[in-house]
Amino acid sequence: MNKITLICLLAAFAPAAPALAQEGQDDGGGNKVTVSGSIQSDILIPEFDPEIQSQSDKIDEWAVTNTFADVNIMSEHVDAGARFEFLKHPLPGFRPPGFTKDYAGWGVPYFYVKTHFKNWDLTLGNFYEQFGSGFILRTYEERTLGIDNSLLGGRFTIRPVKGVSFKVLSGKQRRYWSHNDSWVSGADLELSLDQWFKGLSNSGTYLTLGASWVNKYESDDDIMADATHKLNLPTSVNAFDVRANLQKGGFSLLAEYAWKSQDPTYENGYIYRKGSVTMLSASYSKRGLSVLLQAKRSDNMSFRSRRREGEDVTTTASFINHMPAFTMDQTYALAAMYPYATYPDGEWAYQAQFGYNFKRHTFLGGKYGTKLRVNFSHIRGIDGIEPGVDNMVPGTDGYGSAFWKWGKGGMYYQDINVQIDKKFSRSFDLHFMYMNQIYNNVVNPIADGELSEGETYVRSNIFILDGKYRFNNKFTLRGEVQYLTTGEDLGDWWYGLLELSFLPHWMFTVADMYNSGVTNRHYYQGLITYSAGSHRLQLGYGRTRAGYNCAGGVCRYVPSSKGVTISYNYNF
Repeated sequence: MNKITLICLLAAFAPAAPALAQEGQDDGGGNKVTVSGSIQSDILIPEFDPEIQSQSDKIDEWAVTNTFADVNIMSEHVDAGARFEFLKHPLPGFRPPGFTKDYAGWGVPYFYVKTHFKNWDLTLGNFYEQFGSGFILRTYEERTLGIDNSLLGGRFTIRPVKGVSFKVLSGKQRRYWSHNDSWVSGADLELSLDQWFKGLSNSGTYLTLGASWVNKYESDDDIMADATHKLNLPTSVNAFDVRANLQKGGFSLLAEYAWKSQDPTYENGYIYRKGSVTMLSASYSKRGLSVLLQAKRSDNMSFRSRRREGEDVTTTASFINHMPAFTMDQTYALAAMYPYATYPDGEWAYQAQFGYNFKRHTFLGGKYGTKLRVNFSHIRGIDGIEPGVDNMVPGTDGYGSAFWKWGKGGMYYQDINVQIDKKFSRSFDLHFMYMNQIYNNVVNPIADGELSEGETYVRSNIFILDGKYRFNNKFTLRGEVQYLTTGEDLGDWWYGLLELSFLPHWMFTVADMYNSGVTNRHYYQGLITYSAGSHRLQLGYGRTRAGYNCAGGVCRYVPSSKGVTISYNYNF
């Protein structure tokens, strides 16, 4: 009943929101005040399905939901905001085993007040921040993964002179419905040299230098190296980052290096090895052409604000930093079936992307032009690390690792995908994608079926056709056909989708994912979506396959489920 009451309150509040969102309201002191926000509610009414081993029978409630409501008030010099969350009965997969009491709950876990002037600003309360590429600090919210690692404390930013930006911050990190005991503090300095030297800016050259520092202060803990020896744990862990970013015309070059002091945790087996990460990224783009080349080596760079995090299950909580995966984020169902999660102990990662637009009225471009995109990703282990082999002795440095040498664990992941976008007429567009993928199931064991004895890899070829036909300005039909073929795991898969849109309000979708290799099971979905202005309401019914939802190298397991889904979104 509490849940029904909450949803009714949100629905009642939504129609009144546009009046609050009007810009230019005067607060009585001559300042203009703007109110904005959003409401998001995803609901599942579960139904047990023994054929797909649905987890719905383990849900005690008749309905479960993830519901959020954000409100932000902005004025000339002062901003404030808060977020209400209702996760007392969360959707499947958002309540990890062993963490039931941590994730489930409701309240206002995020609020802030920010004052800002021309050269400085101060934030008190909850905030998100990223230094550089996030190697030593990235706090963010990703609702699809159940991540919110915001800091509760203060942040001060000052721009004393042109081309200089300095930040200092400190706070405690959110962990579900509480905050970790450790303090996370840091500072970041960025220098834009092109604003100091006119010769750089006049030639179209932009050079930015950056340096960052982050400290985690966590009290000692009773962790034993063996039956008689207690570990002497460092209470302070320091991490540093330096970087340089050069841009000239269509060319860009980013070099970044970060390192971390001794940080024994459950995740690294309580070893005292220092951590590091090195990245080099170069790109070039001009009209119709783009090229990206990247390489990254990471070694023992998992950085959490709680050293015991993950003892019962690997979770996405308490991460201070973020290690991006050099793989393309896939949105198509079968292309995303075997996603890669960044290996925390360390990896060599390489990525190359190439894009070219064939001009109109050429042999390959045709009447309307053709777009070609190619992506290649290759990830291997570093020297001294072999997945499945435990050489992490608590209280020691753990292992040695030559910088340029690959590890004995072989290749962790590889894919090459080719995408072609072709417009055949004013009404018909076609997208084609081919992907060859090699997935190491020892590094990230997510295969549903049993691999042959001694087999390490799942090798797959994926073919995707996505077509769209516009009958007129209001009526559009889109269809997908996907096929994944592999000799490992559960074998071959098919996926089909039809989506009919009637602008500006209605969209009807039917889809089915079918395993033709081993299980012969269908995972069907039917959806009706209605949009009006800033409101979006979706009603659906069907099955969800167990698998992993990933973004940026971070993954969350989603158990199988079946039932009615209701989704409501509103922005004001």
